[in-house]
Amino acid sequence: MEFTLNQIAAILQGKVEGDGDQIVNRLDKIQDGQPGGISFLANEKYEQFIYETGSTAVIVSDKFKPSKPISCSLIRVKNAYTGFTQLLEAYAQLTKTSKVGIEQPSYFDTSSTQGDGAYRAAFSYVGKNCTIGKEVKIYPHVSIGDNVKIGDHTIIHAGVKICNSTIIGSYCEIHPGAVIGSDGFGFAPQEDGSYKTIPQIGNVIIEDHVSIGANTTIDCATMGSTLIKKGAKIDNLVQIAHNVVVGEHTVIASQTGISGSSEIGNHCVIAGQAGIVGHIKIADRTTIGAKTGISRNVTTPGKTLFGLIAFDIKDFLKSYSIFKNLPQLQDRIKELEKKQ
Repeated sequence: MEFTLNQIAAILQGKVEGDGDQIVNRLDKIQDGQPGGISFLANEKYEQFIYETGSTAVIVSDKFKPSKPISCSLIRVKNAYTGFTQLLEAYAQLTKTSKVGIEQPSYFDTSSTQGDGAYRAAFSYVGKNCTIGKEVKIYPHVSIGDNVKIGDHTIIHAGVKICNSTIIGSYCEIHPGAVIGSDGFGFAPQEDGSYKTIPQIGNVIIEDHVSIGANTTIDCATMGSTLIKKGAKIDNLVQIAHNVVVGEHTVIASQTGISGSSEIGNHCVIAGQAGIVGHIKIADRTTIGAKTGISRNVTTPGKTLFGLIAFDIKDFLKSYSIFKNLPQLQDRIKELEKKQ
């Protein structure tokens, strides 16, 4: 796809300095820029590259003042990083939504319906009594079970498995290999030491504008629904167990595990490899550091927690400063003991 600098400036509500009719067809890092590419400069550490780059154009802040001559054209915007992000979003939207039509072989049950502008790739499967919204994109090897509902403009990438009775909102994106609605981990211990499977008869509900990363798994509820609220962003390789609630606009990084029936508040940030036990509640705007274990309710909004057994980050840092000096403290104690 090709665009003139004037077209890009219009998208970003910016202003071109240079030849606005120049054409770009690629997004480049500023240090690797070549003719036909467009880059951005948002961090002063990279300013040196704007004087060397081969990019046709660079997006810069409207406050940027060059200290040397620049050979490329500039697109001045209020915030260069935000502007380039908008450009990435526009490019991604064009590339992801350009496909329409039905490829074969694919299966779509006669009892199901789909809206206008839909795309279904070869080797995709849609079961009975499903409702697929308009301009939904379903890529190869996607399997959609019975009684599933998918809202408008949602993108389901290759290899995703969506199990029976799942409900997915509009403008969602589910990345390759994710599994939505598989059985929750429910087993009842028996007197003889064995375990009896507890049927998982609930579903998963995903609200609008949710992103789910590759190979993430979200289990169906034992009864009721596992709920991912609007705007949540979930990374790759995250495990969300049955009956969990993830709050609005909460962000969860890779390899986090959330045990059954826990409730995560709105606008929380959960870093990688965090672990959350079952049947607890975490208040709004909580930040949980990498590899942190949460074993009890977090009732105060806005706290930052860190540590294998989580406690307040300030207390943890004080304790850690003592911990790392333990060898020296031990040596001092030994010296004192010798003097006695």
